[in-house]
Amino acid sequence: MPYLVTGCAGFIGSHLCERLLGQGLRLTGVDCFTDYYAREIKEQNLKSSFQHPNFSFHPVDLNSAPLQELIKEVDGIFHLAAQPGVRASWGRSFEVYLQHNLLALQKLLEAAKEQGGPRIVFASSSSVYGHTDRFPTPETAAKRPLSPYGVTKLAGEALCDLYCKNYGLDIISLRFFTVYGPRQRPDMAFHRFFRALLEGQPIHVYGDGRQTRDFTYIADILDGVIAAMEKGVSGRAYNLGGGHQRQLLEVIRLLAEICDRDPVLQFEPAQKGDVRDTYADNSLARAELGFDPKSDLKTGLAEQLKWIKGLS
Repeated sequence: MPYLVTGCAGFIGSHLCERLLGQGLRLTGVDCFTDYYAREIKEQNLKSSFQHPNFSFHPVDLNSAPLQELIKEVDGIFHLAAQPGVRASWGRSFEVYLQHNLLALQKLLEAAKEQGGPRIVFASSSSVYGHTDRFPTPETAAKRPLSPYGVTKLAGEALCDLYCKNYGLDIISLRFFTVYGPRQRPDMAFHRFFRALLEGQPIHVYGDGRQTRDFTYIADILDGVIAAMEKGVSGRAYNLGGGHQRQLLEVIRLLAEICDRDPVLQFEPAQKGDVRDTYADNSLARAELGFDPKSDLKTGLAEQLKWIKGLS
C-alpha cells in the first residue's frame, strides 16, 4: 500500500518523498504550487521523484481534489501542505492561510473519516507556542501564538484532536522548529543570508539580532516524521527540534565563515509575529519516537550553501 504526501514539492515534502522512495515505498504526491515562491523551484525539488517508477504525482488543490479517490488505498498520509510564512500571514493574506492551512485540512480529515481512517502525520509548528517563558519548551507549555500563521497551525492541531476524539482517526501532530538545509525556501533566513553574502549585499536583520532559534537540519526532521508514522501515539503532539539554540548574530558569523565573506549587517525594526526565542524540549519525541537529532549546525549549513551555489 502506498503513502500520500501532501505538499510534496516543498522544502520538507520533496526530501520526504526521496527518503521514502529510497526505502522502496510507493508514493502518491499532491501539490497545488501556490505562488508563495516560484513554481520552477518546486518542480526542481521533485526532479528525482518524478523519475522514480513508484511515484505518482497529482498537481491539485486539496480544497477541490477528489480526496476520497486519492486516499482510498493508502496506508498513511503525511500532511505537509500549508501556506508558510509568519510575516506574510497578516491582513488580507489571512484568507489564503485559512484556505490552505485549515479548510484543506478539514476536507482531508473528512475524507479520511469516510475511508476508515489511514494514519495521518500532521505538520504543525513551534509557532503555536508564541512568546513562552519555558526553555526548553515542552509540549505542555501554554500555546499563545503571536502570528496569524501560528493561529492556523494551532487550530489545525485542534481540528486533528477533534477528529481523533469524535471519529477515532489516528493522527499525530509534529511541531517543527526552524528547519534548514538544502531546498530551504527562498524567504527563510539562512537562504536570504547566504544569498546576501555571496552577492556582496547587506544582510537585513530584523530586531537586534540577539533573538535565538532552535535550528533543525532537514535529515533530522525526516527521521522524526517517519518515526511518527511508524511509532507515534495517536492523538499526541511532539516537538521536533535540532538542539541548536543559537543567537542569530552568532549564526550570521558562522555563515560568513563558511562563505569566507565579511558580512555587512543592516538592522531593521522587529517584525510583527516574530517570537524572541525558541528551544524545543525533545524528551517526549526521544522517549516515544526514538528521535535523536545528530546533525552539526556548521556541517548542515555547509550542505545548504553547496545547494545554493548549485542553483546559480
